[in-house]
Amino acid sequence: MLVGWLLALGASIGLGFSFAGSFQDSGSIPGSPAQVALTKMDRHFPSPDVQSADVVFQAPPGRKVTDPGLRGPLDSALASMGDVRGVAEVGDPFRDGTVSRDGRTAVAQVAFTTKKDDDVPAGTLDAVRAAGEQAERAGLKAVHGGDAYAPSTSPFGPPELVGLGVALVILVITFGSLLAAGLPLLTAILGVVGTMAAMTGLATVFGVSDSAPTLAIMLGLAVGIDYALLIVSRHRAQLATGMPVEESVARANATAGSAVVFAGATVVIALAGLAVAGVPMLTSMGLASAGAVAAAVVLALGLLPALLGLAGRRLVPGTGARRHPWARRGTARPAGDGGRTPMGVRWTEGVLRRPVRTLVVATVALVALALPALGLQLAVTDEGNSPTTASSRQAYDMIGDAFGPGANGPLVVLVEDDDPAAVEKTAAAVEDALRDVRGIADVSGIDVADDGAAARIQVVPDTGPRTRATSDLVTHLRTEMKPLAASGGSYVAVTGLTAVSIDVSDKLSGALVPFAIVVVGLSVLLLMIAFRFVAVPVKATIGFLLSVGAAFGATVAVFQWGWLAGLLGVAGAGPVASFMPIIVMAVLFGLAMDYEVFLVSAMREDYVRHRDARRAVLTGARNAARVVTSAALIMISVFVGFLFSHDADIMPIAFALAFGVMVDAFLVRMTLVPAVLALLGDRAWWLPRRLDRFLPHLDVEGESFHVPDDTSRSPAERPAPVGP
Repeated sequence: MLVGWLLALGASIGLGFSFAGSFQDSGSIPGSPAQVALTKMDRHFPSPDVQSADVVFQAPPGRKVTDPGLRGPLDSALASMGDVRGVAEVGDPFRDGTVSRDGRTAVAQVAFTTKKDDDVPAGTLDAVRAAGEQAERAGLKAVHGGDAYAPSTSPFGPPELVGLGVALVILVITFGSLLAAGLPLLTAILGVVGTMAAMTGLATVFGVSDSAPTLAIMLGLAVGIDYALLIVSRHRAQLATGMPVEESVARANATAGSAVVFAGATVVIALAGLAVAGVPMLTSMGLASAGAVAAAVVLALGLLPALLGLAGRRLVPGTGARRHPWARRGTARPAGDGGRTPMGVRWTEGVLRRPVRTLVVATVALVALALPALGLQLAVTDEGNSPTTASSRQAYDMIGDAFGPGANGPLVVLVEDDDPAAVEKTAAAVEDALRDVRGIADVSGIDVADDGAAARIQVVPDTGPRTRATSDLVTHLRTEMKPLAASGGSYVAVTGLTAVSIDVSDKLSGALVPFAIVVVGLSVLLLMIAFRFVAVPVKATIGFLLSVGAAFGATVAVFQWGWLAGLLGVAGAGPVASFMPIIVMAVLFGLAMDYEVFLVSAMREDYVRHRDARRAVLTGARNAARVVTSAALIMISVFVGFLFSHDADIMPIAFALAFGVMVDAFLVRMTLVPAVLALLGDRAWWLPRRLDRFLPHLDVEGESFHVPDDTSRSPAERPAPVGP
């Protein structure tokens, strides 16, 4: 089995990287007003398919770039840049009108021979930098920005390795064995490598966002480790009772493996559901992450049992059950046992002593954490989100300071008509109307296409591309342009990359509430089927919403208000990526259901046997608290590792997930759940008979697994009993 799995993984990796495609940097929505207009504009005003960069020159305070001592070196630097191999053209800021009003700043655009979707060779970029040194020696400051100089982020690097190292330490502490700790890490890494190979190969046929690999790796590692952790924990607990290795592996797969399938299915469904938003970038991120989670489940159920079989009795806890409470799953600690009560049990006992006070304090704390989420602002990221040490971010800031913040995100009004005379007439009316609109810093002249069937006017807003004011300006302009289009019969639309980004953000914001309703309804239904009780799914769903609110609130505090921003490496305060909330909600939903299943299934198991609500809560804490705690800490360590990746799209997602998992595991599942169940007592485990007949039976933890008839075995051959 092991050789077969390794061959299958090797073939997948080989095929994936043999037909490797490139990931796309696209944030548009096909069919959106701005995207439709942009496609029309590209047809009338074709631009070369090449990479470009902006070189920003700035004179010292009190001087201008037109001064005799600076203009000559600047012209020489531009000429030298044009002579660099790989450079197609260098613009002249004095001819193109890209000199600031105060004369201190000039921007020259450099066009390379490299295709838009390809990376400019590093040697070419360095040569362009070197060509600008003569201007710097004369006293000018030269900063290189634009797409070509935008910092590239790797899906996996040193910060992520640190997170994996922390996860390994937690696994070693949990198991007390390096071998047992290494197995979950190994299967998770293999799953991620296979997923990356598949994504790379599929990128030749389908459009895959360049943010998809990072998100898939992050989730694949986190859930891959956690799912394998659950199975290995159950296997070692059974080995500690003397069960044979083969039978223990089979039982672990039939019980803990069933829970892994259920938990993984909820995550996959939630991530695949991101496709309903209709945003290709979000769809590719959701499907890629769902594939990574599915791979983690398959390897946990297929490859891990083979590894457990090879490890044999070496996975038996060496210090016995007293040191590892999880090895005594389902058994109460005997009276007089000198072993220390597990921390999870002590915590739960404290909650049960004062359930009302615990419920009130925890709920108030969660609501307080969620309140900042009311001010959540969303936008599509740009160079303003890059680290301040990046040259592209410095060029972005310099252009904003010299030409106004709107210069980094200009808008374009497009006029199209089959009649060239109608185009000119409508464009003139549009230009006159634009000069009376508040919030506009500058309006360019009318640029008529060579075919005469279209004209465009560039509009520079007073505000930056990621501000709410610019979004409101786009909405206002569209309203203002409708009468002009109707009166002349021409097509008039607001477009440009900034308008496209605003449409994406609005689309995602509008999809958040419907998606939340679907997720909430799905969580209630799945948990009701899994546990066959009413109060448990309702309580779990409310807890999930509190966790999501707290995660969003903390994200606002850090990324918008700037709290701890420097410590966490956040480049600057401002709106977060527009797809962050919907992705965090989808992922956190799956993870919250994981913890609910792991914890409440242990409580339900004991309640069904003994019909004692308080005992069920304590027994569930004894059996599952350690695994839930370890799983949550591993998740947090992996997510925190990706928080320091300096990827503006991934950082808020990683932070929100890390904070959300911490709140959900420790404040909701380990605190609120026992308090609510204690207050409800037997009513927590009630289900109407009609609903019981209507709901399908779903075996979440392998309850239907039956031991073969032991009457045919001798007493020596019969396995020791496991669990309750």
